[in-house]
Amino acid sequence: MKSIDIAQLAAREGVPLVDVRERDEYASGHVPGAINIPLSELVDRLEDLPEGAFDVICLAGGRSARAVKALESQGYDATNVEGGTSEWIAQGHPVEK
Repeated sequence: MKSIDIAQLAAREGVPLVDVRERDEYASGHVPGAINIPLSELVDRLEDLPEGAFDVICLAGGRSARAVKALESQGYDATNVEGGTSEWIAQGHPVEK
């Protein structure tokens, strides 16, 4: 499974970001530009995933890792964001609500 850390995420350009937290978690604050596809809905919303490579984030990295493993097994080019949104916020990066 491919993974990146928060510093690498902050430096990335042009790579879509999928936030797999539940809707209320996403609404409380997310990485700017992230699209919300909750892990609980992922199987039913595969058509909503970006084309090509994309990153996957959650709160701390556990749910996103599970999502990336499942998506890789289906041929998707997904990368896990270690540390998740909580680490993004802890490092002082902006959030959208």
